[in-house]
Amino acid sequence: MISLHGLTKRFGATTAVDDLTLEITPGLVTGFLGPNGAGKSTTMRMILGLDTPTGGAALVDGRPYVELVHPLRTIGALLDAKAVHPGRSGRDHLRAMARSQDIPYARVEEVLAMTGMSDAARRRAGTYSLGMSQRLGIAGALLGDPRALMLDEPVNGLDPDGVRWIRTLLRGLAAEGRTIFVSSHLMSEMELTADRLVVIGRGRLIADEPMANLLSGSGTVVSGPALEPLAEALPSATWTAPGELTVPGLGPEEVGRRAYEMGLMLHGLKPAESSLEESYMRLTADSTEFGARA
Repeated sequence: MISLHGLTKRFGATTAVDDLTLEITPGLVTGFLGPNGAGKSTTMRMILGLDTPTGGAALVDGRPYVELVHPLRTIGALLDAKAVHPGRSGRDHLRAMARSQDIPYARVEEVLAMTGMSDAARRRAGTYSLGMSQRLGIAGALLGDPRALMLDEPVNGLDPDGVRWIRTLLRGLAAEGRTIFVSSHLMSEMELTADRLVVIGRGRLIADEPMANLLSGSGTVVSGPALEPLAEALPSATWTAPGELTVPGLGPEEVGRRAYEMGLMLHGLKPAESSLEESYMRLTADSTEFGARA
């Protein structure tokens, strides 16, 4: 488990993370979202002891990272896929990590195979593409067979097969009861991967919700052969397809009742759903630091 208690980080007059309190629990893929400059990377760096909090605490299994006896066996992390000595081979990079934690070299070969890097392991890391560097970084995060995994933008540079692989990997590890904490700007992929979402903006917590809650819209989608009278009676309704109306603010029972009173035949009646992108944009509308005009 990863626990944040009033976590705060200031850089001079700038507050990067502001009184952040969270429990990242086992058994779920927890997505970590926020605009550029929201404080996501700073939060992850404080969890790993790379930045010192101005206030509060970040704990892994109840301890600060610096107090963990075998940190790679407790939490595996990938924050920067290119943070590898360019002249060292992928295999030697992982062997150096393994030696520092008394991890058998056989485990190096296991994670190379898991990440599809066995054939490239002899090559120098400086020759790797971004996608290959990501796979090597994920191999390093998995090296200690940790109970928790924290990844920052893990699908950057991966091809579609690689994206699907990392999604399956994360969900499989969560199903084993591990703690998975992952940051990404790819809304469509996060929608397919995460069970729970934490959204921050300007360093503050905006939302901490199950994915299902963020995707459930407030309204109803209704379909039928002649819905014009219903559209006239409900000024907020909009045509989303021929023979289909979306009615914001009213649930299926209320929309169905009104259609029944009008004697209208219906083909379908269901709650409206919003995409993760729509929910995210709504939540962070006032928290975007770098606004651009179309």
